[in-house]
Amino acid sequence: MIKGLIPPPGAPRVLALAQLVCRTGDGAYYICAALFFTRIVGISPVKMGLGLTIAWSVALVMSVPLGHLADRRGPRVIAVTLFVCAGLAIASYLFVSSFTLFLVGACAYAVSQRGGSAAQQALLAGLVSEGQVTTVRAYVQSSYNAGLAVGSGLGGVALLLDRREAYYAVFALNSLAFFAAAFVLSRVPEVPPVPVTRDAPRSGGASVFKDRPYVVVTVLNTLLLLHIPLVDIALPLWISEHTAAPVWLLSLMFMLNTVAVVLFQVRVSRGVTGLHSATRYVFMGSTLLGLGCVVFALTSVGSSAWLAGALLLVAVAIQALGEMMQAAGAWEVSFGLAPPGKHGQYQAFFGNGTTVAEMVGPLLLTGLIVYWGAPGWILLGALFVVVAAVMRPAVRWGERARPAAPPAPAQRDSDLDGAVGS
Repeated sequence: MIKGLIPPPGAPRVLALAQLVCRTGDGAYYICAALFFTRIVGISPVKMGLGLTIAWSVALVMSVPLGHLADRRGPRVIAVTLFVCAGLAIASYLFVSSFTLFLVGACAYAVSQRGGSAAQQALLAGLVSEGQVTTVRAYVQSSYNAGLAVGSGLGGVALLLDRREAYYAVFALNSLAFFAAAFVLSRVPEVPPVPVTRDAPRSGGASVFKDRPYVVVTVLNTLLLLHIPLVDIALPLWISEHTAAPVWLLSLMFMLNTVAVVLFQVRVSRGVTGLHSATRYVFMGSTLLGLGCVVFALTSVGSSAWLAGALLLVAVAIQALGEMMQAAGAWEVSFGLAPPGKHGQYQAFFGNGTTVAEMVGPLLLTGLIVYWGAPGWILLGALFVVVAAVMRPAVRWGERARPAAPPAPAQRDSDLDGAVGS
């Protein structure tokens, strides 16, 4: 089991290590940030929420231009630069004493984090053969979740101490983690930038915004990503207001989801070998997400805490498997439909779906589930299934519109296949 969690040597292992390092810092930061800024700095919760909304909105606007810059200047140098900027932005929180300074730091962090992630995806696409992108992306995602889990534990220690110095230590850790991740990424080869030429294939236009099939696929995937805010936002309120289950069960559910992704994401993703299997995985995964919603709806029936708790654990297990299948299919689609030389801006645009879901999802899910109740769960589950069904023809549309890609070198495929299978 442990051997299967270690990425193949070379670029896949380096990319996964960089993700593990920086997300460990982020995991500690996410746990502590709200209490630090509200209780220690004295920023009101409303102002903090407003600042974060502004910051991630700026990141949405800047991510595609930064992705385009990664395509034109080389994704490694842009990823390293932006990870260093993210580390500096986090370090600035050590000196925050007002809302204005918080807003500046939050905007710098959000832009650097989103742009750096897009450049990292472009780096992955350039260093890994097309047939292994999804498998390597699964290793990176497992490292992502493992880092968040470890970081959350470190952040929990800071919360237990609840002192200014403990929070400062968390921010220092996160800042150093981004610097270390930047150093790790600097060890992989650079992907040659693709210059703009007059006779280069446009494949849907000069930018991702003119690639209509890709835009449609991204919007559909964003709707499927509404499952992301469930555990953080909707489920705590649902459990406390609509079920007899204890609220502390939420921590066990979060742990179950995180551990499942760390242990099984790579294994689940190996079934995705192309766009056809990717759309099948998206549909099956989204159907499981819908089934999980139905089970969540049933947890409000009756007054037995044991029954409600058991159903909640069953639902989160179904959702975890659905999430892994849907994610694996979506990764293949996002890389498979992107034209050569444009992975920076295309991955930035596709990745914005996560940010949009995290910004819009809390309000939407609160109204749909917490206030409407079980019918809201049913409607959300139906939405997942319908959107996944529409994804199939949208992907076929994008596949017809994309230019034919040159075959990948056979040596790289065989080398990586042997490493993955080890």
